[in-house]
Amino acid sequence: MGRALIGGLLRGGWRAEQLSVAESQPAAREALARDFGISAAGDNAAAVAGAPIVVLAVKPQDAAAVLQPLGAALAAGRSLLISVAAGVRCAALESWCGAGVPVMRAMPNRPARVGAAATGLFAAPAVSPEQRVAAERVLQAVGEVFWVPTEELLDVVTALSGSGPAYFFLLAELMAEAGAELGLERAVAQRLAAATLYGAGLLARSGDVDLARLREEVTSAGGTTEAALRAFEAANLRATVRAALVAATQRGRELARQTLP
Repeated sequence: MGRALIGGLLRGGWRAEQLSVAESQPAAREALARDFGISAAGDNAAAVAGAPIVVLAVKPQDAAAVLQPLGAALAAGRSLLISVAAGVRCAALESWCGAGVPVMRAMPNRPARVGAAATGLFAAPAVSPEQRVAAERVLQAVGEVFWVPTEELLDVVTALSGSGPAYFFLLAELMAEAGAELGLERAVAQRLAAATLYGAGLLARSGDVDLARLREEVTSAGGTTEAALRAFEAANLRATVRAALVAATQRGRELARQTLP
């Protein structure tokens, strides 16, 4: 996600000298400097010194170890901390950073790699309106952003859009398997499924989003699509999808409790 954000910011007009990154792994650090022409350091404190915005893009279990030594530097720079570490609550971030550091959370998804992310945002009360705007600019570099009014709703965002690409990939995978079983060459079936997934996504993003209308426009009375949708209904697809999102939301909340101070 860190690489995706760096690439998106540079494509969006940010200058390489405006960005710095800390990376503990030498090979990855060298690749970042080489690929993007940015300052890449092994020292976290050096990377965040004087930065108005700091993005925490680490595994959730590493967040405390990374942040606790940086509290003084973040406070001195009056830095806004944006965490993309899944499930780590603002209360935990604030406790690790110390007093005076405004924190917020962002939940982008994997399409950030191609500039097509859907990102949920939540800001703690200490984040100023100006900082909220600045955070939007950063995350809009990789796609669309959506604010949620409570931090708990980020768990729903995680279940819907954070994990969501896997659901669509699974459906396309199963469609390709069925097409191959019905006689198509496997490679052709996979390409048809992937192209259909891509094209449907473009249609969904064009104009006003009315997913039910888009579905209805593809569905002719008595036709092939209607027959397929009836099979989905008979299998209670609606309940299955809801159960999946409930399970993902609950798991997100379980993981969040593990990082609470």
